[in-house]
Amino acid sequence: MTHTRRARLRPVWTIAPALYDDPAVQRLLLGLHDEQRSIYGFADNPADTPVSQFTPPRGLLLLTRDEDGSPLGCGGWSFLDTQTAEIKRMYVHPAARSQSLGRKILQRLEADAKLRGATRVQLETGIDNTAALALYRSQGYTPITSYRPDRNPDVNRALRKDL
Repeated sequence: MTHTRRARLRPVWTIAPALYDDPAVQRLLLGLHDEQRSIYGFADNPADTPVSQFTPPRGLLLLTRDEDGSPLGCGGWSFLDTQTAEIKRMYVHPAARSQSLGRKILQRLEADAKLRGATRVQLETGIDNTAALALYRSQGYTPITSYRPDRNPDVNRALRKDL
């Protein structure tokens, strides 16, 4: 009797630095914007973010692509102060979710921020974004008071993690 082993198929994708104004990044950010507007009725406009915000050494933006080069997800960090990095623009296209892409992007962003001198990272997400909240909590983030004065505490949740 012969036993055959089935090869477990793994998704094939890459994560690499990208520019904030890369058209693939902008397509993903429009998806993020549309998703947030559908959930909350409003959202920060990604076009209001300066391209330089995610430029090394003061930040980084990562773009995930599939084997055909299609964009799947993105995320970035930039310094809020000399020791605090802020994670922003985390988004995974709905068709690419449940593959741990968000976790991988987050881990790489944290590692890069730490290499550049950050001792903590923080972020904000919406109260109804349960998948994001679960991801961040599973990665060691804990709730903090909002660090953005214009945020609504009934909608936004701020989280922090020591590196």
